[in-house]
Amino acid sequence: MPSIRSSLVVLSDEVRPASVTYEDGVIVEIEDGPADFDFRDYVILPGLVDSHVHVNEPGRTDWEGFATATRAALAGGTTTIVDMPLNSIPPTVDLPALEAKRRAAAGQISTDVAFWGGVIPGSEANAPALEEAGVCGFKVFMTDSGVPEFPPMASLDQLRLRTPLLVHAEADDELSEPVDGSYPSYLESRPPAAEASAIRRLYSLSGRVHVLHVSSAEGVAAIAEGPDTLTGETCPHYLTFDEREIPEGSTEFKCAPPIRGAEHREALWEGLGSGVLSMIVSDHSPSPPELKLGDFSTAWGGITSVQLRLVATWTGAVERGYGLSHLAGWLALEPARLAGLDDRKGSIEVGNDADLVVFDPDGETVVRGSQLHHRHPVTPYERMRLRGRVIDTMLGSPARMLTRS
Repeated sequence: MPSIRSSLVVLSDEVRPASVTYEDGVIVEIEDGPADFDFRDYVILPGLVDSHVHVNEPGRTDWEGFATATRAALAGGTTTIVDMPLNSIPPTVDLPALEAKRRAAAGQISTDVAFWGGVIPGSEANAPALEEAGVCGFKVFMTDSGVPEFPPMASLDQLRLRTPLLVHAEADDELSEPVDGSYPSYLESRPPAAEASAIRRLYSLSGRVHVLHVSSAEGVAAIAEGPDTLTGETCPHYLTFDEREIPEGSTEFKCAPPIRGAEHREALWEGLGSGVLSMIVSDHSPSPPELKLGDFSTAWGGITSVQLRLVATWTGAVERGYGLSHLAGWLALEPARLAGLDDRKGSIEVGNDADLVVFDPDGETVVRGSQLHHRHPVTPYERMRLRGRVIDTMLGSPARMLTRS
């Protein structure tokens, strides 16, 4: 049985020297002894889980596809992605669309892949069949999604789901059109109050409700004030950048909700530290470069970062005193729990899949968009020097499609 060892293995309760032995893709033993290969002082992390990835295939495969998205994920330490239901055509709002997704992914994937379903007006009755087919939960929008195939829901009160409800939470009635194409104008059109107001409208919903891509101090506060069944995530770009550092016309930084000021960035880190926010996911949302041309009123709002999530997060985490156990929780265990995959993913434990990442925490990754594996090279991280370097990513078994347990 093969085994690997390091002086820094990130287990569920501690970081310590250990040897991890696996057989047929499953971890069978964790002990402190010799191994077939010793990575010495490199860190062994659980394979990361990214529960917020827009693959866009079928229908918009010129934006991104399963082959390129999963190659990029694997290169960045992610061994499982959960694909979002929109930006593909058709969106994953019924069984035929889910089957189209699975056919498109077959034979192309380098990581394990699971799927979110979606709910749009008129598709509510499809949810039970999609749950039975193994989707991990359902995404909805409270405002325009950016694509006509996935309109927002006017009300969420009638949804009855067994799986989590994922919400793009911006109150439509508190958003406005930018008065010009500048970043300050775009930022003003999507204020923090719109995020907080939308989150508070979710308090009365039953079941687990998960707020996607939280971007503001007000959003963190609104989740903290809500019921225990309300959870939230944020993304590396909100934890890395400051609105004051965004050059005029640099639409590679455009996303929705927008990147805000340093005070919001620090509130997000504090929300992670306190447990109000439970995870960091990429919200990888690529498009062809021509759709990022123009200004902040017209360019596509999405950031490509599935390959950079680990090193971008680690760069900011070290500066604020967070450690390797935080990293494993935010990037692996909690996304696996949200997607209902934590019986096999997200932690190094006997019986779990032998998905492992060898990571040099003191190394450096210099970002060159042209060298990233996703389909298009546009990235706001261009030329940045990020802390940490992925040495190897190991998938226990050949890549496969997963269903929620």
